[in-house]
Amino acid sequence: MTVKTNDDIIRRFTRNVPEWRPRVTPVKLAEATQEQLDALQVTPSNTKVSDYVLVLAHDVETLKVRSPLFNAIMYGKGGLSRAERELGALAASIVNHCIYCAAVHADRHAQLSKDKTVTDKLFAMGEKADLGPRDRAILDFGMRLARTPQQATAQEVAKLREAGLDEGEILDLILSTALFSWANRLMHILGDPVRKSG
Repeated sequence: MTVKTNDDIIRRFTRNVPEWRPRVTPVKLAEATQEQLDALQVTPSNTKVSDYVLVLAHDVETLKVRSPLFNAIMYGKGGLSRAERELGALAASIVNHCIYCAAVHADRHAQLSKDKTVTDKLFAMGEKADLGPRDRAILDFGMRLARTPQQATAQEVAKLREAGLDEGEILDLILSTALFSWANRLMHILGDPVRKSG
């Protein structure tokens, strides 16, 4: 029996975002309660809400907390750049083998940075891809944190500082990586990535 290495697994990721097929029936906007609509922060005519969020709408209290937290961590002003937050989220998604999230974050990183090089190298060469010092430090820290939080030691934080990250940027990296370490696991339980045919 051949055992797949992390690099073998990483090379299977792409920036092509698959469909996410839920195992739990999503809430239908037309049938949503006012409380669910408030948690979704949408009007009944809005149809651009993902199936994932519509599945989460079954638990209104959690969704009311999750969405503002997600927005603050991934879109907050200042601190780590949006592209680098996506790189932290990508690190977690790779560790957790979340094909859907890895594709989403890799695609967003490429769009925001206007550069596909980092994700091309990562998906072609695996974990030890030849990246610039800042990207390397972010990816290494994110993967260590996602695998086992205790692996993200003071020494690893020092490497982030050496790569030019300040305290606010390091906090943003921790938050974006931790958020998707949790979200990946939830997506695995609630649904499956399905590649579009054709």
